[in-house]
Amino acid sequence: MFLGVKNLEFKVANKTILNKQNFSISKGKHVLISGLSGSGKTTLMNLMSGLLKPTSGFVSFEENDFSKLTEENIDQIRSKNFGFIFQRLHLIKHLTVEQNILLGLNKDQSPNIDELLDDIGLKNKHTQLAKNLSFGESQRVAIARGIINSPKVIFADEPTSSLDDRNTKKVLELIFSQAKKNNSTIIISSHDERVKKFFKKIQEINL
Repeated sequence: MFLGVKNLEFKVANKTILNKQNFSISKGKHVLISGLSGSGKTTLMNLMSGLLKPTSGFVSFEENDFSKLTEENIDQIRSKNFGFIFQRLHLIKHLTVEQNILLGLNKDQSPNIDELLDDIGLKNKHTQLAKNLSFGESQRVAIARGIINSPKVIFADEPTSSLDDRNTKKVLELIFSQAKKNNSTIIISSHDERVKKFFKKIQEINL
């Protein structure tokens, strides 16, 4: 199994945030985690990536059961295999485009930053400060940071929530094109109905 969850449950102060999730994802396949705001989509992604520990059940990635690993082991798996595109971009304004992208770099990697910037439409923007970017440019930098390590899995949390139709299409096409280039699996959490047409497999969350 490439990535799977079994009987996954998460509670806070006896309140169930996520209840008994069971599914698996094959390598190179793409999944949309769909549900209403507050349904536990982001929590599920954080559990799948090892950022949170479940109350019960377990997550496995390439036969690694997270429940049997140390925090250090999980950190190593995450840094080598996972990329993250967050709802909030989290760019550091006083750093350049290149410096922001390289914040996501695993030290074992030697990426071609010129090729990546060309791919995302920011050729020759290496030294431009993040504070001087447009929102669309900032979004592309955040995506580049998420895929800089050529991750096996790209986790994207509500990547289109503040975008109009035109930019939603651009952002999703960019994520999918980079995933195809690296044979990455995409896992997107979203309540945006526009995203659904980009996916063949949809994992609905109903609590």
